[in-house]
This record gives sequence, structure tokens and C-alpha cells, in this order.
Amino acid sequence: MVFTAGQIAGILEGELLGNSEVTVHKLAKIEEGEKGALTFLANPKYTSHIYSTKASITIVNKDFVPEHELKTILIKVDNAYEAFSKILEFYNEVKNNKTGIEEPVFKSETATYGDSFYLGAFSYLGNNVTIGDNVKIHPNVYIGDNVSIANNVTIFAGAKIYSETVIGNNCVINSGVVIGSDGFGFSPDKNGEYKKIPQTGNVILKDNVDVGAGTTIDRATLGSTIIHKGVKLDNQIQIAHNVEIGEHTVIAAQTGIAGSTKIGRRCMIGGQVGIVGHITIGDNVKIQAQSGIGRNIKSNEVLQGSPALNYGDYNKSYVYFKNLPKILNRIDELEKKYSDHYKNETENH
Repeated sequence: MVFTAGQIAGILEGELLGNSEVTVHKLAKIEEGEKGALTFLANPKYTSHIYSTKASITIVNKDFVPEHELKTILIKVDNAYEAFSKILEFYNEVKNNKTGIEEPVFKSETATYGDSFYLGAFSYLGNNVTIGDNVKIHPNVYIGDNVSIANNVTIFAGAKIYSETVIGNNCVINSGVVIGSDGFGFSPDKNGEYKKIPQTGNVILKDNVDVGAGTTIDRATLGSTIIHKGVKLDNQIQIAHNVEIGEHTVIAAQTGIAGSTKIGRRCMIGGQVGIVGHITIGDNVKIQAQSGIGRNIKSNEVLQGSPALNYGDYNKSYVYFKNLPKILNRIDELEKKYSDHYKNETENH
């Protein structure tokens, strides 16, 4: 994809200083810029690189005034970082704007789809699948029976969407994601052998949900596992059956959430957090990485540790944790000192 300086300035509503016909076809860091690349300068720490960069076009803040000669064309905007982010979004939209059905694929006769649909090679659409407009399904994706997908959804290569799943508008599902797999439900019989409990529910993703690569979301035993509007899930997260995650909560990689736990809105959960089942976590809760949550959590708490403590209490306690050997030595010295003192007093009497 090739863009001219004039086109980019128009997209960003910026001020162009230089030849509007100069073209770029790739993006680069300012210190690694080369001919044909578009870059940006937002952090003053990198200002020196603008005088040596070989990038054809550089996006800068409006208040930038060069002190030396430049070899790059400038586009001045209110906020260079936000403008470059806008270009990245535009670039992704153009890059991923594929349409049509590649071959070979399997598409059930009862599957339906809307306008601007893309279905990559070796994908599978089951019975009664319904798909909205501007949906992009990349190669090797499995879509089971009775799945419903709304508008403007992107599903990347190798994802697996089991039957009965409901996916809302503007969702992004990355490679290797499994949505709707059986929950971990087994019951021991009188012989101590585990028998599988049928998992008859489904998974519902509301609008604007992002699911990172390799994440698994299990179907409910009964009812639904629900991921609410605006939730952002990192890579390699396990969400068990009947879990419910509130609006605009973000969860980092390798977190595991056990069955039937309810998480509130606008929570922030760090990487490698473990959360037990059948508990409720309130709104606006922040959980630091590698914490273990084994109890109900009220709204607005900040937690760290395993088992997790209040964040402030954890930091105070940690001062003692790391100094325990020194403290024990001091206690031993005090015990020895006062033991000898007590012994001497007893002998003198």
C-alpha cells in the first residue's frame, strides 16, 4: 500500500511542510526510518533522531521548530502520538479489508452472511450460522452450528468458535482462541471415578470485546458465560464456565478464572492472577500481577499477594517479609542477652 504525503496530511488534518507527492509504503521508528517510511516524533527524548532519520515523512507536534536542516518531510498535528495511532488504525483497516470467499472452504447451505464478507481458505461454517456486515474470517477458522456473529467482527486464523456462541459488534478474536469449549465439569461416582457433566450452555461476547491469542472461554454448564461490552482480554487467559466479566474490564496474560465467578465493571487484573470459583469481585477493582484471589472482593479495592492483601498492607508487610532473617537474628540476640541477664540475677540471689 502506497500513500502520498498529501493523502496522509488530509487523513490527519495536519499541516504539510514539503512535497505533497512524496510517497511512503511502510511504517518505522524514527531511529530506524529509511526511504519510503512514515514515522513520528512525540517524545522529546528522540528529537535528535529527526535530524538523522532517513524516513520520507515524519509526523510532529505543531510546536516543533527544527534547529538544523531536515531530510524528512514534516506533517504538523496537535498530537503526534495520537495522529500516528490514527494512521496505524487506518493502515490496519486497509490491510485487513479483504472481501470474498476463498477456496476451498466448507459453508453450510443454511449459513448466511452480510455485505463486505471475507472467508479465508480452509474455514468451516456450520448449520444456521448467521453473520452480519463487514465480517472478516481468516483462514483455518471453525465456526460451529447456530453461531451468531454481528457486524464489523474480525476473527484471525485458526480460531475455533463452538456451537451456540453469540458474538456482538466490533469484536476482535485473535489466532488460536477457543470460544465455547466444554467447561471443566466432572462428578465423582461411588467408585471415585469422574463422570462428565454435560455442558449445555453457551458463550456470549457483547460489543467491542477483544480476545487475545490462545485465550479460552468455556461454555456454561447451564445458561451463559458472559463477556460484557468493551472487555479486553490478553493472550493465554482461561475463563471457565458460567463466569461473567463486567463492562470495560481488562485482564492481562496467563490469568485463570474458575467457574461461576462474577467480575465487575472497569476492573484491572494483572498477569498470572489466579481467581477461585463462585466468588464476586466488585467494580473498579485492581489486582496486581501473580496475586491469588480466594474471597469476595468489594468495589474499589487494590490487591496484591497470594493470598491477596490490600495493596497498601502488602507493601508495608513486604518490608518485614524481606527483613525476616535480620529480625530473627535480632530476636535471637535479645533472647540470649536477657536469658544470660536473668541467669546471672538468679545466681546472685
